[in-house]
Amino acid sequence: MSTTATGTSPGNSVRVLVVGAGFAGLAAAIECRRKGHDVILLEKLAELKPLGDIISFMSNGARIFQRWPGVPEQLEKLSMRADGLLMKNWLGETLLRQIWTPEEQGFGTRYDGHRGEFHQVVYKHALDIGVDVRLGSRVEDYFEDDEEAGVVLANGERLTADVVLAAEGVRSKGREIVLGYDDKPKASGYAVYRVWFDAEEISKDPDLRFFTDDGDKHVFWLGPDVHFIAASVKNGKDFSWVCTHKDEQDIEESWSFEAPLSDARKILRGWDPIVQKILDRTPSPLIDWKLVYRDPLPSWISPRRRIALIGDAAHPFLPTSMQGASQAVEDGATIAVCLALSRSGVQEAVATFEAIRYERVRSAQKTGEQTRDIWHKADFDAAKKNPLSLRLRREAWLLAFDAEMYAEEKYEITARVLRENPEGGIFGDTGPARVLHVPESREGFMEYNRKTGR
Repeated sequence: MSTTATGTSPGNSVRVLVVGAGFAGLAAAIECRRKGHDVILLEKLAELKPLGDIISFMSNGARIFQRWPGVPEQLEKLSMRADGLLMKNWLGETLLRQIWTPEEQGFGTRYDGHRGEFHQVVYKHALDIGVDVRLGSRVEDYFEDDEEAGVVLANGERLTADVVLAAEGVRSKGREIVLGYDDKPKASGYAVYRVWFDAEEISKDPDLRFFTDDGDKHVFWLGPDVHFIAASVKNGKDFSWVCTHKDEQDIEESWSFEAPLSDARKILRGWDPIVQKILDRTPSPLIDWKLVYRDPLPSWISPRRRIALIGDAAHPFLPTSMQGASQAVEDGATIAVCLALSRSGVQEAVATFEAIRYERVRSAQKTGEQTRDIWHKADFDAAKKNPLSLRLRREAWLLAFDAEMYAEEKYEITARVLRENPEGGIFGDTGPARVLHVPESREGFMEYNRKTGR
């Protein structure tokens, strides 16, 4: 059986299929709907449950939420509102108290909170504005030709549209049609223990009550190739911690497991007594999340320019970037603008999307590698003399960015370069147009450009 994507916007010629109802897929569906496109959103799960723990949307991602009526108010109630962070070494010695400067506050609102709670808010908004969400729709294959693209569901049904956005994460089947082969994820060498729970137990310990009294708190502990981050959220009502550590376990079949609390105790043996008290109050089991690495893709778009990878399907981020979710949302806003502005059809829009996004995302990914190395390879004696060397870098090129406005301003010049490319036009290498969008930072944080002389 074969059907086409249809929606509720009469006269709109762009039919969009989005695969995956995570934040990348939801953002793309909502933004495409805002631009008047017809959207079907496919999700393999039959039911969406509020699972997960802490997720961060920096101001560049949160800026997009600000344009969705009712969503900012709901996310605000669920968000951590610490005024900065406290950084300690593994023994509990304070290294740095980083308070957000007026300039940093001027970047805009950020949202840090429970992934499942945030997801429910965004998912409900998608339904409220008329996105056609189809749960229990597992995609088994992608296809395209010059006229349309589509997917094959597990039940054999074929759905077609003008464009397909593959947003189902690092194992997306859409990667194969883009790359021409099935690439396997690799272990990054690190994993993260993660947990979220009611802060009542934390509040019972006098030495931990600072987390729950007088607003939210955000505390980092750094040790040799390990870091531990704890936060109280919703005015001290909930509590979350994550611990990033070395791990070489195979991730061929899965990258998320349950782990006993005792595993984290082994990693954190001998650390600050406050960390030990947090562990004493933590329920077991934990989530042990293996950090998956992918070689940077040479392209995120299919040969006939009707399928695009977005979010983790295109560019997984390390958590230390604090940008994975925000860049996924930026993807959604950008592709929606490109589809709306294209004068030459969907294929031009898809090529232009990649050209606009590619270099910015690559530089943002670098920040995660750089922050991980700053924290995990720290010289703590030197850090005591220069504690600002450990600070969480917060730069305007990354955080003060407006993806929707940028795409609107840069679409035409980018598309023109692609159209005039003598090596295949919009079907050729997008590199000549990507260079228009190399950010000021080039290779991650600004100081790394200075070190390399860029």
